[in-house]
Amino acid sequence: MHEISLVEGLFQQLRDLAAENNTTRITTVTMEIGPLCGVVLDSFQFGFDILSADDEMLRGSKLIVKIPEVQYRCSDCGHVETVAGPKPDGCPKCGDLLLIPSGGEDLMLLQVEME
Repeated sequence: MHEISLVEGLFQQLRDLAAENNTTRITTVTMEIGPLCGVVLDSFQFGFDILSADDEMLRGSKLIVKIPEVQYRCSDCGHVETVAGPKPDGCPKCGDLLLIPSGGEDLMLLQVEME
């Protein structure tokens, strides 16, 4: 489960931010996790919950995950479909099955609230 490694890397980044800002507690972490970045959201949340319980600075902190929309362009007719959920089965205009994704590949730290 590579999500644990990602959470460990996030925690190091959060510790660095806390040190730069002379704070001892992080209350909320907001992340953008694209549906095409290869991260299983439930596993990431699980890793965050488990690891934050053992970290004094992050204990009790809240993880907010924002999922961006992805645009899919039809390779046949060029129609662009924007979705926030799973990839469409095919183009709603012509039915072609080859849809080219754009966006949704990022894993970004958006905001941190500290005390």
